[in-house]
Formats: sequence, C-alpha cells, structure tokens
Amino acid sequence: MPQLDPTTFVPQLFWLMVTFVLLYLVMWKIAIPRISDVLQDRQKRIDSDLEKAEELKKEAESVREAYEKLVTNGSNKAQETIRAAREKVAAEAIDQHASLTERLAAQTSEAENRIGAAKDQALANIRTVAVEVTQLATSKLIDQKISETEVEAAVSEILDGDKQP
Repeated sequence: MPQLDPTTFVPQLFWLMVTFVLLYLVMWKIAIPRISDVLQDRQKRIDSDLEKAEELKKEAESVREAYEKLVTNGSNKAQETIRAAREKVAAEAIDQHASLTERLAAQTSEAENRIGAAKDQALANIRTVAVEVTQLATSKLIDQKISETEVEAAVSEILDGDKQP
C-alpha cells in the first residue's frame, strides 16, 4: 500500500495540511456563516411565531371574555323578559279573574232577582189558582156557588196559617 510507504509521508503530510487548511478556511468563511445565518433566521422565525401565537392567544382570550359577557347579558335579559312576561300574564289573569267575578256576581244577582220575581208571581198565581180551584171544587161537591170573597178568605187563612211557625 502506497500510503504506508515511509518515503511518501512528507508529501502526504504536506497535502494533508493544505487540504485541512483549505477545508478549514472554507468552513470558517463560507459554510459556518451560512449555517449560523440559517440558525439565526430559524430562531427569529420561531420567536416571531411565538410572539404571534401569544398575541393570538390574548386576542382569543379577549374574544372569549366578550362572548361570555354577551352570553351572560343575553341570559340576564332573557330572564328579565321572562320575569316581566310572567308578571304581565299574572296581572292580566288577576284582572280577568276580577272581571269574571264581577260579571258572575252581577249575573247571579240578576238571576236571584228574576227568580224572586218569578217566585212572587208564582205565589200570586197560586193564590188565584187556589181560589178558582176551591170555588170550582166546592160548587161541584155541594152544587152551590160560593162567593169569591169567601173562598179568598178561606184560602188566605190556610196559606197564611202555613207560613206561621
């Protein structure tokens, strides 16, 4: 093998040194600065993305808070509207109930008055009918005509006697 030949060690070491120095210079002046620039750009991009993410997080948090506030306000307004509607319906029901009660009381009073008038009229008619029936019955039974005043007195005595305790 030629690289193990001791006569070629010096030229091999020379070229090794030249190659090493050239590679070192290329790496030092060209490759490492480019790698450093890429790493710095990458770090800047990461930092920028983190800042944007932080800003977006704060914005999302403020939007969430605004949304929660809006939902809370909406819920409170809905509860207030429901409460007002319940109160309004209850007040209307009370008013309708009072109106209906008044109408029923008036109708009841009117019906009682009509019933009383009908009762008085019926009682008056009963007295007249009783007088006529009694007069007819006695005239048929005894074949005599009895005066209307006598029959009225007898019927009144019987009817008024029933009313007394």
